[in-house]
Amino acid sequence: MADLVEIAPFDPGWPAAFDAERALLEPVLAPWLTGEIHHVGSTSVPGLGAKPVIDILAEVASLEVSRAAIEPLQELSYWWFPYQEERMNWFCKPSPEHRTHHLHLVVPALHVDLHQMLVGVKRIRSSRRVPRATASARAARPVSRSSAAVALVPRLKAA
Repeated sequence: MADLVEIAPFDPGWPAAFDAERALLEPVLAPWLTGEIHHVGSTSVPGLGAKPVIDILAEVASLEVSRAAIEPLQELSYWWFPYQEERMNWFCKPSPEHRTHHLHLVVPALHVDLHQMLVGVKRIRSSRRVPRATASARAARPVSRSSAAVALVPRLKAA
């Protein structure tokens, strides 16, 4: 049976949690950043229920070169996982068993839909009507973790 992800009501502290985390990440990721650090995903949309995990996307020039950030990010309790390695460097915090943050280091050129996604998130944030309707639908059903996310815990423990 797959693990279920709980959809929590919107927490007004999520934006501040992102701001605090961005302040920690900026100096650590500075050598690899080529753009901004973005709050993405459901927790970035006021009024929208979400899995209580802050999704963070940081723009880097190279996935290979930015893997050098793995060790410094460990100092901030981030765990690296080789998930979709051709698209991103993916991290979770504070542990694979209890994740409060996901960090995606991405190369914008490898994500042709990145700009579109960021514009879409911004558009949803500015709309009061969409999050409420979506929050009701999301709260009504459990969500299964992807098989890759379920596989994360045993693979990291074995490492």
